[in-house]
Amino acid sequence: MGTDRLKKLLSHQQGILSKIALGVPLSEVLTEICSSIEQIIDDESARCSILSVKGQQLFHCAAPNIHPEYCSLLNGVYIGPKVGSCGTTAFSKSRTIVENIETSPLWEDFKDLALKFGLKSCWSTPIFSTQADLLGTFAIYHSTPKSPSKQDLELIDFFVHFSSIALEKSNEFNKAKQLLANLQQSNEKFKAFTKVMPDLILILSEEGIYTDVYGTSNELLLDSSKDLIGQSVKDLLSQDDAQMIMDVIKKTLSTNETQIFEYELAVPKGNIVFEGRAAALDHYHPNSPTKRHVVWMARDISIKKKAEQEVHKLAFYDPLTNLPNRRMLSDRLSMCVESVKRDKNIGALLFLDLDNFKRINDSLGHSAGDEVLVELSKRLSAIIKGSDTLARAGGDEFIILLKHVGENTQQASIKCKIVAKEIQRAFHDKFEVGNLAFQVSCSIGICLIDSVNAQAGNILKFADTAMYRSKNKGGNSSSFYDPALQTLLEKQTELETDIVRAIASDEFCAYFQPQVNTYGDVIGAEALIRWNHPQKGLIAANEFIPIAEQYGLIQKLQNIVLHDICILINELKADNIIDDSFSVSINISQSQFNSSNLKGELFSTINKFDIRAQQIKLEITESMLSSDIDYTIRQMKELIAAGFLFSIDDFGTGYSCLAYLSAFPVKELKIDKSFIDKILDSTVGFNIAQTIISLGKSLNLEVVAEGVETTEQYDLLKKMNIDAMQGYLIARPMDKEGYAKWHSANTNAQ
Repeated sequence: MGTDRLKKLLSHQQGILSKIALGVPLSEVLTEICSSIEQIIDDESARCSILSVKGQQLFHCAAPNIHPEYCSLLNGVYIGPKVGSCGTTAFSKSRTIVENIETSPLWEDFKDLALKFGLKSCWSTPIFSTQADLLGTFAIYHSTPKSPSKQDLELIDFFVHFSSIALEKSNEFNKAKQLLANLQQSNEKFKAFTKVMPDLILILSEEGIYTDVYGTSNELLLDSSKDLIGQSVKDLLSQDDAQMIMDVIKKTLSTNETQIFEYELAVPKGNIVFEGRAAALDHYHPNSPTKRHVVWMARDISIKKKAEQEVHKLAFYDPLTNLPNRRMLSDRLSMCVESVKRDKNIGALLFLDLDNFKRINDSLGHSAGDEVLVELSKRLSAIIKGSDTLARAGGDEFIILLKHVGENTQQASIKCKIVAKEIQRAFHDKFEVGNLAFQVSCSIGICLIDSVNAQAGNILKFADTAMYRSKNKGGNSSSFYDPALQTLLEKQTELETDIVRAIASDEFCAYFQPQVNTYGDVIGAEALIRWNHPQKGLIAANEFIPIAEQYGLIQKLQNIVLHDICILINELKADNIIDDSFSVSINISQSQFNSSNLKGELFSTINKFDIRAQQIKLEITESMLSSDIDYTIRQMKELIAAGFLFSIDDFGTGYSCLAYLSAFPVKELKIDKSFIDKILDSTVGFNIAQTIISLGKSLNLEVVAEGVETTEQYDLLKKMNIDAMQGYLIARPMDKEGYAKWHSANTNAQ
């Protein structure tokens, strides 16, 4: 290279490097590079272009002496193996020398365009970064076909190097610029987020110095965010609070684990419960890279904690009295049982139920009843020690759990009696509701908690059983748990379950005992329920009817009896051995008689079998006539109007309402067996039977004697002018098939 050319090269090099160093725009630097090589290279027709790579495309960055239209048409050309000189160079990442564009296969798709603008040859060199990444291509065109000399290639490489520096620096600058823009955008987003964020974000140094504050308003801060920075937690907080924060900071930095905790602070907003989260933060200050910090998030969870307390209160406390409810009592009872087992002492559970409390709710409404319960809870709370528990189990039931009442059963019993008396004294003063005052009492059941009774579920059950024992004594009293009574109740519960099963299995049926007049004619029958148990055999009604009534099953049993009555009547009619005067009696319980569904139940069944109502005689007890006489008469008249007949069963054993007897529309009186058993006694038994028969005749009622078992009884009753009789002397109760055969035989015999 000659001296003049070398001087020019150095001069241009200095100018190019100066512009790169000064950060002159890339297009100006690249244009300077193109112009410089055009001036130095040994061909005045040389025209230079620099293209950059973006993805798989090439774009002109500088081409000062090439026609703009040509640059425009090739701008964005895709890199490929036969895409002119520059496209091929970018594809192969190696220099491409095309001496004659017109004949080169690489220019097959572009030669017309190049020739149009007088471009006959093109030498293209790839531009790489210092990391060997392709940045673009450097091309020199000539107006005549031409190949480069060694000096030309050296010169090109020289300026390609400059181009690499310019492009790489430009890329780095653009990346830095974009990074800065992204950072600024992130900062703006962070600022926006922290402005609306309800949480408080603090940056604390390892010494407990407030370094930065982000987030919520100053309501949750000890001081304004501006004044807080630079201060120490040790100066702002109490010793205990400051020590708590310093302990969290220390643990966070020593473990490098996020700490989650709750704490309470007094701030301008009030006493706030915070959920805190602390995480280690290194290199927070660029100027102090070794100094460690924690990022501390504080969230106001006061409302949440209050809600949790409310939920806990609803779950474990009675909303009316604020006393512990059954759930909390159950927990404390379990703990008491464990304590009794461990310490070998004795506790007790007292079950309280108010006597006749329903009358207050029924007469004055539940709000009045609630006032009584609230007042009672206050009175009982004054009796209970702090270690014991008073709970409201629901309704008018209260439970008192005494953790320790003695070392032995005798001590415990004495202590419980004393507490029971204290409880009953709480009822001595009347309860006032408005201008009214009520005297209330309670029944108390007591179960001792010892090694024998050490199951929480059983203790509640046993105390409840004992309470009902107090109820049965007339109330206003206390009773200790009696295992024998509990066994009876459990047997009753088992029997109730067995009755339900037996109903579903069709084990119940009606038995029939005939009734005859004094001439021996069969005039009717009484239907009696029987249980044909698969293991126990035939079970009489008196063993299960009380349980069926207690658990509301009597209606289903009476429906079974009525169903069997209708089948029997139809069978006897089909055999032409009865007429419409024949009737069958069925016992009606108090609960069924008081039900508004009685009439519908009766008609539903007799209509199904096409039975006339007058063939069904409804037997009610004497005691059922003594309550709500107006309703009883109205109910009876409705059923009589429908065709049914009424009989008073067991007459003389209950409350004989003789003054009203004539008002009741009954057809028949039945003398109870207990009187018939004594009828041969010429004084008491005979006189009672004669009085009932005479009373019936005077009221134009038929009289039936039950339980006739001897010929002497039968003959005497005939002399006393009885209307009908039934009993073992005539026939024992029989099932449908047995009765039908008996009836047929006795009818034919007549």
